[in-house]
Amino acid sequence: MKPITITLAQLDFTVGAITRNTESIIATLQQYADSDLVIFPELAITGYPPEDLLFRDDFETLVYQALDKIAVAADTNLAIVGHPQRVGDELYNSVSVLHKGKCLARYHKQRLPQYGVFDEQRYFIPGHDNGIFTWQGHRIGLLICEDLWHAAPLASLAAENVDLVISLNASPYEVEKHQQRLHILQQRASEAHIPILYVNNCGGQDELVFDGHSLVMDAKGELIAELPHCQTACASIRADSNGIQLIDTAFTPRQQSLLAEIYQALVLAVRDYVNKNGFQGVTLGLSGGIDSAVTMAVAVDALGADKVHAIMMPFRYTSQMSQDDAAEQARRMGVKYDVVAIEPMYDAFMQQLDPLFSGTEKDTTEENLQARARGTLLMAVSNKTRSLVLTTGNKSELAVGYCTLYGDMNGGFAPLKDVPKTLVFELARFRNLEQEVIPERVITRPPSAELAPDQKDQDSLPPYDVLDRILTLYVEQDWSPSAIIDCGFDKADVLRVVRLVDINEYKRRQGAVGPKITARNFGKDRRFPITNHFRYELERQVQARSSHEEN
Repeated sequence: MKPITITLAQLDFTVGAITRNTESIIATLQQYADSDLVIFPELAITGYPPEDLLFRDDFETLVYQALDKIAVAADTNLAIVGHPQRVGDELYNSVSVLHKGKCLARYHKQRLPQYGVFDEQRYFIPGHDNGIFTWQGHRIGLLICEDLWHAAPLASLAAENVDLVISLNASPYEVEKHQQRLHILQQRASEAHIPILYVNNCGGQDELVFDGHSLVMDAKGELIAELPHCQTACASIRADSNGIQLIDTAFTPRQQSLLAEIYQALVLAVRDYVNKNGFQGVTLGLSGGIDSAVTMAVAVDALGADKVHAIMMPFRYTSQMSQDDAAEQARRMGVKYDVVAIEPMYDAFMQQLDPLFSGTEKDTTEENLQARARGTLLMAVSNKTRSLVLTTGNKSELAVGYCTLYGDMNGGFAPLKDVPKTLVFELARFRNLEQEVIPERVITRPPSAELAPDQKDQDSLPPYDVLDRILTLYVEQDWSPSAIIDCGFDKADVLRVVRLVDINEYKRRQGAVGPKITARNFGKDRRFPITNHFRYELERQVQARSSHEEN
């Protein structure tokens, strides 16, 4: 068994960019020509997830042309690359070992995830055979992502006496996900007594954020090395009969706080969504409130201040404090900043609507009209400047429908879509640790949409710390209202929150995409029918139990 050098390529592969992805793979092979093996993530050629692009014949043709080019480029080393592979009428999620124009080995993923954001069984069929190849005396086993979350695939490789396992991954970020990965890999490696090289994708893809964290686990299940969070990087190790040694300083695992990880994931999501979709920059409404403040901080950190345009759109209910705080944050962060009053637009709308509204009382219609005037203004600026409008709403508001269709929901990307309100405050304080870019008053003042005189969010909602705990149980963990009430929450609060979540599905279905960071986001993770009367059944259960307890 000769010593071999292996490079882990934690890179950003864009869905559908087959030519650019291939060029990146070939450039990396050339850069690490002295390595024996260079490992790329799952479906690196196509990007992950390619979804219904996999149904296209022309897409498939380009994939096979790319494989041929990579095989020829892998002249001094072996390229281990993920890609879709058709065999007859069956399509597999595969990895190929390429060298000097040939495929030396190929493996088809055995465990296809079909939960949460994953939909692989729509496209692929599972493989059944082990993937093993030999290089310089080393017997090397191949796995793909979900395979490692199950014991059988690695146990099968161990039974064939492999010396090392390589796992190609496209594992998206969510809070605490990396700790779950570490636990699983430690368990698998120690069970099988085999080192594992885990290579993950890194980059934003619509609602998914691939956070990297590629790692090396020894045969005892101990973490040897790790690549950084939400950053592309390549690093090499040496494997021989004595085990694995690090030969690259790029392995720089850093102990980061949870808030740092979340914030970096949001920054990466915004950067890649804007740049990969060809926008010139972003535009957002800066209200002087906490949500737009954090959204703007993320945008500046992702793109630079010169790519961010903030617009304050005051109305008669907008306090001077809000206007001052918005202007101050814009000054501190150095963004382009404009003030455009919406009162003339609102008055024009109301004048035209007056005959239709005659004899009616004022209600949320007039409040929503303010938001829609702002949304129209932002979209006009977006069209004219080819910038992307960032919506600034958070997960808590989206959950209970405290947002206006075609108003503050207008836009193409929602950075805080999966960030609960309480976490928004924590992220604001975290960002200010580096530099106080968000005025302290923005963080400490009571939240308000300022759509009516002296309006406060808590006038019609439970306190956000209570609301977010109810939402976590109901939305992310599927608890019943009765079970939530049994935990000590007020029955009226629970029933109101559950009702608001259920009746506002139609709004969420029309909302902008935003990065997933929690266990269940409002997107592919959670798929509920809009027309849905199950909430009446839930209410009956709670009321029936209450009546029984009273008797």
